[in-house]
Amino acid sequence: MPTLLVNGAPVAACELAETRKARRRGLLKRDGIDGAMLITPCRSVHTFGMRFDIDVAYLKRAPDNAFRVLRSGSLPRRRFGRPSLHSTAILEAAAGAFATWGLQGGSRVQITDEHKLQ
Repeated sequence: MPTLLVNGAPVAACELAETRKARRRGLLKRDGIDGAMLITPCRSVHTFGMRFDIDVAYLKRAPDNAFRVLRSGSLPRRRFGRPSLHSTAILEAAAGAFATWGLQGGSRVQITDEHKLQ
């Protein structure tokens, strides 16, 4: 499974949701997540049908195949996240994970796997 790097440091395993089916399912009907989920392409998310609160980071692709965090925050269950027209992907994790990882606006996010992101 790919590894998520935040500002160059490995922090967690990262699931990739790149197909329409995977993006649509996301974290729905799960009891939690170990690590993170990168949803690409994506500009907005919601938490209707989710069983736990999440942290959400809106990302913009950087020239070196990494991402920059445009903004991040927590999103309680049964809410719509504010869309971002400039984001190309969204990173989701269990609430509180971003603080542990030091992820915030301006952070550099990268996936270490050889997997080619679209």
